[in-house]
Amino acid sequence: MKKHLGIIFWALYMLFFAIPFPMFLYYAINSEFDVATLKDKNPYIALGYLAFSVILWLIVLMGYFRKWIVQIFITKRNLENIKKNGVQREAKIISAVKISRPNAKLNTYELELCFKNLADTEIKHKTTITDMKPHERRFEVGKKLNLLLNRNLNKEPNFIINTTTVTLNTRVFILRILGWVILTIAVIAYYIFSYRYESYGMGWRFMCIGHPLIVCAFTLLLYRYLIQFIFSKFSGLGSDALMIKFGGIKTRAKLLKVSQTGTYINEQPEMRFTLEYTDHKHHVHRNILKKIVGLLDLDSTKQEYIEIFYLPENPNQIAFANDLNNIL
Repeated sequence: MKKHLGIIFWALYMLFFAIPFPMFLYYAINSEFDVATLKDKNPYIALGYLAFSVILWLIVLMGYFRKWIVQIFITKRNLENIKKNGVQREAKIISAVKISRPNAKLNTYELELCFKNLADTEIKHKTTITDMKPHERRFEVGKKLNLLLNRNLNKEPNFIINTTTVTLNTRVFILRILGWVILTIAVIAYYIFSYRYESYGMGWRFMCIGHPLIVCAFTLLLYRYLIQFIFSKFSGLGSDALMIKFGGIKTRAKLLKVSQTGTYINEQPEMRFTLEYTDHKHHVHRNILKKIVGLLDLDSTKQEYIEIFYLPENPNQIAFANDLNNIL
């Protein structure tokens, strides 16, 4: 619950600096703007700024449309494919924490499961499950679940419980469509508002690189890629982390060298690990992993061997085993 509240807080905090703050700053600076200067501005440059803003907002809106609406159908299709072609695995529940509110109609648990991945390597994975049949007490420590693993490592979800039923939540779907439509209307309305109250009969000459129509869209796009960058930097994991976890083989890698890259995030150094390991075909590989290491975890840089995962079809794709255990 605290984790969800934290996510909501930071989402609202970032949203404030993406939309209200640029608008407040822009109109505060331009409160005493001299309208007479508009006629001296190049209309073609202004139209260029306008086109740039439209392109940015189209990218933003298309991204949200895919994430909020299209992704529902993609996930539904993937679930149906897993139900039909998934690989069966038996998972043991090694921890179960109830995270739903006390007065919730259904209990929600954060489970840590232990099972073999597609390469028959034992992994531990955390997942959140809502118990639709509480009377069966299925989600207790020590009990076992039958899973179906996704054969396609490039698509999510990576696994489901074999009793999962694939249905479309109509209420959630309608709310997502409504949210996207409201956002789109709000963007269009702001274009109309800006033109009516800032053009003074001189067209789009008021458009500039610092206008909220550009800054807000750019900031939202920046957040999208900034979050991905920070996550990969802090965790030492790339976008292929889940692929390596669910399709990789665990092995011990010899730590040949550890050095600092010179990069620091929150005063924590990024370390470069030079590793040597042997794959399942007895080929020796030497590879490098970079990771932000906390000051309290510097002892990990002094180990002789470190457990890693690698993809059998591409042994150069590797990740630290400990990092993979912590991803959801």
